[in-house]
Amino acid sequence: MTRWNRTLALAALGVAVWTTAQAQDWPAKQVTVVVPWPPGGPSDTVARPMAKGLTEALGKSFVVDNRGGAGGNIGSAAVAKAAPDGTTLLITSSAPIVINPHVYKKMPFEAKDLAPVTNLLRVPLVLAIHPSVPASNLKELIAHVKANTGKIQYASSGNGTPQHMTGELFKTTAKLDMVHVPYKGSATAINDVLAGHAPMMFDSTVAILPHIKAGKLKAIAVTGAKRSQQLPDVPTFAEAGLPGVESYAWYGLFAPGKTPRDVVAKINAEALKVMKGEEYQRVLKETGSEFVGDSPENFASFVKAESEKWGKVAKETGATVD
Repeated sequence: MTRWNRTLALAALGVAVWTTAQAQDWPAKQVTVVVPWPPGGPSDTVARPMAKGLTEALGKSFVVDNRGGAGGNIGSAAVAKAAPDGTTLLITSSAPIVINPHVYKKMPFEAKDLAPVTNLLRVPLVLAIHPSVPASNLKELIAHVKANTGKIQYASSGNGTPQHMTGELFKTTAKLDMVHVPYKGSATAINDVLAGHAPMMFDSTVAILPHIKAGKLKAIAVTGAKRSQQLPDVPTFAEAGLPGVESYAWYGLFAPGKTPRDVVAKINAEALKVMKGEEYQRVLKETGSEFVGDSPENFASFVKAESEKWGKVAKETGATVD
């Protein structure tokens, strides 16, 4: 072995020892968990029990820091630019990661700037309609929309949200002409659908289930690969005759992109332990989500596939927030 090769080998060994030591020491100090949305939103439902569980397990404080704005881009960018040492993490819904890059003209970070750690929660959306809509199943609803082409509206919680993009996916798959009406949040959109001002919308089962149970809205189909545990009598889109409309409201854990693999693996292992605990299992049950903890590699593949799917929908429909 030449002196140069020995030098390279020693350097590589030094890096390996350093990153292993980092992983063993993590967390050496308080960890900031950035949620790129205002307090009290769905991401908090995931982030706060995770932060609490990690604090209790590791003896260091994990503090949730809500940094809302620009559809999740501001807080996500802050993590993307943070020191890659595992002391700044991101818990977010899918929008800033796999949708925003396709609907914003300018992004403050790139996919490579964030390292996927694990999926934390995944729930299907449900297509719900006002009782006045003359349809009791998906086939009848599609026929009604086609009979009133360009006149039927669908509400969403905002431009570029999973609810909006799922509506666009439904439109392109079923070849429908509908008008998108974006609202500032899920609650206001649901209120207008309840009042009959907009006839339908997609939303997570978590948000819209109480109104379906109360008979104020009719559930037509769910976007999961299988039926929701919370709506066992409601078919999937595939079962209802329209395969290809599969979509989820999902939330993930990310670290800065250059975080050493050993540190990412340690964060992943500790997060999965919390997810298997009693308190987090309660969150999964209440939201109708199955255990979705995964390896960083598998989660990265899932994120890539999601980005490609929503990129295609955005291109086909011209969806944008600018």
